Amino acid sequence: MEVAVSPVVVIGAGPQGLAAAAHLLERGLEPLVLESGATAASAVAEWGHVRLFSPWTELTDAASRRLLEPTGWSAPTQGYPTGAQWIEQYLAPLADALGDRVRSGTRVVGVGRRGRDLSVDGGRAEQPFVVHIERADGTEERIEASAVIDASGTWRTPNPAGADGLPALGERAAIEAGLMEHRMPASEDASTLAGRHVVVVGNGHSAATTIGILSRVAKREPGTRITWVLRRGTIGNTFGGGSADELPERGALGQRAKQAVEEGLVDLVTGFRTERIEIEDGQAVLVAEDGRRLDPAARIFVATGFRPELSFLSEVRLDLDMRMQAPSRIAAEVDPNLHSCGSIRATGATDLEQPDPGLYIVGAKSYGRAPTFLALTGFEQVRSVVAAIAGDREAAERVDLVLPDTGVCGGAGLFDAPAAGR
Repeated sequence: MEVAVSPVVVIGAGPQGLAAAAHLLERGLEPLVLESGATAASAVAEWGHVRLFSPWTELTDAASRRLLEPTGWSAPTQGYPTGAQWIEQYLAPLADALGDRVRSGTRVVGVGRRGRDLSVDGGRAEQPFVVHIERADGTEERIEASAVIDASGTWRTPNPAGADGLPALGERAAIEAGLMEHRMPASEDASTLAGRHVVVVGNGHSAATTIGILSRVAKREPGTRITWVLRRGTIGNTFGGGSADELPERGALGQRAKQAVEEGLVDLVTGFRTERIEIEDGQAVLVAEDGRRLDPAARIFVATGFRPELSFLSEVRLDLDMRMQAPSRIAAEVDPNLHSCGSIRATGATDLEQPDPGLYIVGAKSYGRAPTFLALTGFEQVRSVVAAIAGDREAAERVDLVLPDTGVCGGAGLFDAPAAGR
């Protein structure tokens, strides 16, 4: 009698999760990809209007290309796609090629070891993983897995506007009232705010993208006011590295935001750490810890980064850095206080495996709260992790990727500064 082999469960059908499945198939292993959204790459679809600053040549995975090419698909090679184009021309065909190995509408609510809670040592490593899921219709299932690759990302756990890492007082009420959003607006959304005051909170690429979208509206409609709120006391590397950035689109993004500030389309406010949000006459007012108040705004866009969702991993053993919530072996390297994308080495199975053998955290989630993740890094991660699961230690330890030095590597600068202010 043939004994059924438990699949390798991959959590998340985003770019890294789908790539992991392709590598597993190529190694003769059976993947089962569990996606909480209604379709594969559902998180990417939520920012489908945004153009990536990585070119097509850095946005497809080698094993995935090998899986797709016999179907007549060919890899795009020119230009910088939007999220929607990434899905249409690569991620959706890849999910289709994987077929019923990808289950959408399936949320992972817990991962553990069969018959062993977190505190039990005896025989733990010999037991398969158990993955508890909840379907869209509310039904539940318990799946056994030989290994687990968590590629669930961080998109659905955005950081709040509150400066202390907790939601500001009144933040939930502002969201419920439709006055605050943790997303980047589409051009159509931004156009509805013409002639009104809009606030953007955040310092990274998402904030710069949002500023770019809104500033186009401000050029057409001079009555439109944009306030850009930075927590830190200095501008620092807010505008990126410009022409020194070896990712040209990323460098241009920051320079466009800088130009919007210099042209007077955007009012830049520094050293503003949000304590509460008040609703006045149907608009939102941001109030800082030092008592400063911004003018009432029709909408606040919060772009303060993301954090990993760890609640469903409460019954497995994790080795995460207490600050970054990234695997401890790579935390110092991804710390945004110290590095930008190009100064971070490629990471692999040895870096990403957790104390429960066979459990790996990959993709954006592997960087914890750091915002410096690149798709190429994730493809290398899953190649290495799958090699380790397949028992090919030589391939797992080999590095097949050398990241370019962006030319703008370095820390975030002083968080506090003597001359904080406008």
